[in-house]
Amino acid sequence: MGSIEVPQSSLFSNLPAIPPDEPFSVNAAYHKDPHPKKVNLGIGVYRTSEGHPWPLRVVEDAEKTIYETKDHSRHEYLSIQGDQVFLHLAANLVFKLDPKTTKERISSIQTVSGTGANRLGAEFLSRYINPKPQNVWIPDPTWANHHTIWQFAGTSSSSASNPSINIKTYPYYDPKTGGFNYTETMAKLVSEAKKNDIIILHACAHNPTGADPSIEQWENIAQLCKDKNLIPFFDLAYQGFASGDIDKDGWAIRHFFEMDLEFCVAQSFSKNFGLYGQRVGALHVVTRASSEITGVSIGHAGGSATAEDVLATLCHLVRGEYSMAPRGGAEIVRTVLGNSGLRKKWVEDLQTMSTRILRMRRALYEELVRLGTPGDWTHILKQIGMFTYVGLSESQVSAIRERHHIYMLKSGRISISGLNESNVRHVAMGIDDVVRTVS
Repeated sequence: MGSIEVPQSSLFSNLPAIPPDEPFSVNAAYHKDPHPKKVNLGIGVYRTSEGHPWPLRVVEDAEKTIYETKDHSRHEYLSIQGDQVFLHLAANLVFKLDPKTTKERISSIQTVSGTGANRLGAEFLSRYINPKPQNVWIPDPTWANHHTIWQFAGTSSSSASNPSINIKTYPYYDPKTGGFNYTETMAKLVSEAKKNDIIILHACAHNPTGADPSIEQWENIAQLCKDKNLIPFFDLAYQGFASGDIDKDGWAIRHFFEMDLEFCVAQSFSKNFGLYGQRVGALHVVTRASSEITGVSIGHAGGSATAEDVLATLCHLVRGEYSMAPRGGAEIVRTVLGNSGLRKKWVEDLQTMSTRILRMRRALYEELVRLGTPGDWTHILKQIGMFTYVGLSESQVSAIRERHHIYMLKSGRISISGLNESNVRHVAMGIDDVVRTVS
């Protein structure tokens, strides 16, 4: 008799259980729901008053221009750095600088949207900034992917038992006021943050709370970073989309630049151009005016590096990941930002989106006041951007989905863009119901 062959288990049978990404799972649940009055407040995308996607008018104009140009090289490889015209325009949008200053202090590289920029920046800092292990301070709460990105950072050069990055959090949100918890944030960083620690900052329209620091608070945070030699890392996903004013939404970054700080900016064009699926982004690494980065060693004596050295290192990391970013969406952004007429139309589109979101904030607030819903709802008006922590508990979020088919994250984060004139009363009544009946 021949021996009985025992089936071998799969090489992948011991993979860890990974929970599904919440915004996308909420979105999937919404689409499966057949109820006629269902409302999707979970996914972070802009919607019109009719609840439909909105390709920006200016993007459609740019797409037509690109098509009519018939550029025979439009499908060729980019350089590893990316589309350099796009990068210059993208950096100027953030920093509003003359070309000489930009070249001397800022290294820019095209990325796979803002997620790719965050990931590349995390890998760069975790590998080349000392001492190790290094702390990264992440706001609590924050965009959930920040945690995933920094959990991955540096793992290829360190073991799980001896990580190069320690993730710490600072108390960003104050549920009592619905605003930024400035006092506790500053106290935490003053007492515990150390030289060359990284601090993640949302440049505007904080995700998920919609609560931003004031100008005075930004100034104090910048001074703290300078005094303690911290490394700010800005996530810039909503410039122009938050307030309708490009300069206002970029103010904090420009102030940190003027303070001669060294820092990173992860820039996304998903929200402010409506290019969610095109994955258009850039990472900007800012060095001091003296072109020195404390603690960085990239083959140079003394641990200093020029902006060119930084760029070369970023390109090396990109080459081993995905070689280069996609060019299609970047061409759209480049076409718009490089043409005065199209750029003006883009600003008008930004104001259309931001104004509608502000109007929906006001409408939700007024409906809750009209209903006499228990609690103070003024935080809805004070917060800014696409998202708001509406103030519901996890059990209330579960109840509002079951009873009223209103979908949001379990934290109570809602996407204001999912509201419109036809559903805002239904949403307010649902909130009123669960606040009164569910603890």
